[in-house]
Amino acid sequence: MSKIIWQEYIYSDPEILLGKPAIKGTRISVELILSLYEKGWKEEQILQSYPTLKIEHLRAVFNYVGECIKQELFFPSTRKVA
Repeated sequence: MSKIIWQEYIYSDPEILLGKPAIKGTRISVELILSLYEKGWKEEQILQSYPTLKIEHLRAVFNYVGECIKQELFFPSTRKVA
């Protein structure tokens, strides 16, 4: 399986979704996809509910988030672990 290049699938445009990262050609944000996974949705459910998406789009979301973390573009947790 070849590596997904997230830049081919995700973009940010200040005129669309206030510049939030989104799937190219849609108004579906990276944030929405991640929130669906957080709620327990499976890939199949997301792809059925959003038929314009393909599995490559979902993989690109995770590659994008991974790149953000590598670039240290995240909010560090300040919560103490007991």
